Amino acid sequence: MAIYMNNGATTWPKPECVARAMSDFLTGCGANLARGSASKRDMGTLDLVFSCRELLASFFGGWEGDARYVNFTASVTESLNVVFKGYLKPGMKVLISSMEHNAVVRPLRRLETMGVSVEVLPCDGEGFLHPSTVVKALGGSDVSMMALSHCSNVCGTVQDLDSIAALCREAGVPLVADCAQTAGILPLNAEKLGLAALCFTGHKGLFGPQGIGGILWKPDFAEKTKWFVEGGTGSFSHLELQPDTMPDKFEAGTPNLPGIAGLFAALEWIEETGMENIRRREEALGALLLEGLLSLPGVQFSGRKTMDGRLPVFAVNFRGRDNGVLAAKLSDEWGIETRPGLHCAPLVHKTLGTFPGGALRISPGWFTTVEEVQKTVGALKEILST
Repeated sequence: MAIYMNNGATTWPKPECVARAMSDFLTGCGANLARGSASKRDMGTLDLVFSCRELLASFFGGWEGDARYVNFTASVTESLNVVFKGYLKPGMKVLISSMEHNAVVRPLRRLETMGVSVEVLPCDGEGFLHPSTVVKALGGSDVSMMALSHCSNVCGTVQDLDSIAALCREAGVPLVADCAQTAGILPLNAEKLGLAALCFTGHKGLFGPQGIGGILWKPDFAEKTKWFVEGGTGSFSHLELQPDTMPDKFEAGTPNLPGIAGLFAALEWIEETGMENIRRREEALGALLLEGLLSLPGVQFSGRKTMDGRLPVFAVNFRGRDNGVLAAKLSDEWGIETRPGLHCAPLVHKTLGTFPGGALRISPGWFTTVEEVQKTVGALKEILST
């Protein structure tokens, strides 16, 4: 059995209820969404999707708990594209940090070629964006949006979302939060934060399957954002134009219904298990791994060297060692799965000083054991001794 230390990419294994819910949907239900004859199976699918929207609105502090302003997408990457390309226009200016994943950077660089201005705010050597930097940027020329990754997928640094959200509210600038790494792990309340859009994926801290993500919208921001994809919605079928009604406005075509079934089961599992219990266990495992990594010879550590202000996602290099070769040795000789390279985040690695070589990312999760953490540190120690 492999030792899985790549939860920064996707959590694994999933709770058993996730696969069971997806299988039950495919074998026992399978009806499409609002494209049937109002049979029990059709109504069952409608109930499933609505219930999942409601639970997500509750999880993320949706505006007045209104489930209509929760949209499903295929991933957080798609969510961000929907927001950016539906809202930003030539002449607008958007702020981002230097700790952004390519899910933020690439669509904005594309929009930059079409007349959108992108300003990258520098973070410190640990990947932290100081609110004072945001204050200066918001006080400059007109800013139309700020987009921020709540937590780095490379080194686990968590940004001060509360302070930055307050600054954006005061300046009247819509804030779009990429919560890929924090959704399900850290408490989030979009309404209290005043977020224009909270973008999430289902397959990381929410413990759901790949292929499902979403957006939780501020109602007036959703109204100002144009459709990204248009087509059949199973509603307003007499119209030849995409309806403005939510959530239909941003959900053309058949959604990933088995994925929604799996995500809903995962959300219920998180509620039963307790988000705080999950966070505490992962933090304890992270502290143990952090101590072990810092003790290794020749370690070059990226990010914060305590568990304060971070999640258990660690990026390391070792003097004179190639992180790709280390990852291969861990996998081939020890059955330990990690992730080397640039992690789809070259801007982050430039900030951390690890570009272009990248780093070895090691990220335990809820299902990781203390023994697996100890074995990972021991394996690295033995590899480095040869």
